[in-house]
Amino acid sequence: MHCSDSRTALSARVDGEALPPGVTGPVLDAHLHGCDDCRLWERRVLALREWTTRIGGTAH
Repeated sequence: MHCSDSRTALSARVDGEALPPGVTGPVLDAHLHGCDDCRLWERRVLALREWTTRIGGTAH
């Protein structure tokens, strides 16, 4: 899995949307397990979502 595909899938997961065609949760999780950059990207996306929720924005 390429990082760009992983990040698209992570974005969908965080937003509660379906994963892109051909991507499953276990495949995405395996990529995250082996990719420091994507794990960092995921942490940043989750932190941003939490921050926007706290200030009254929408999390969608």
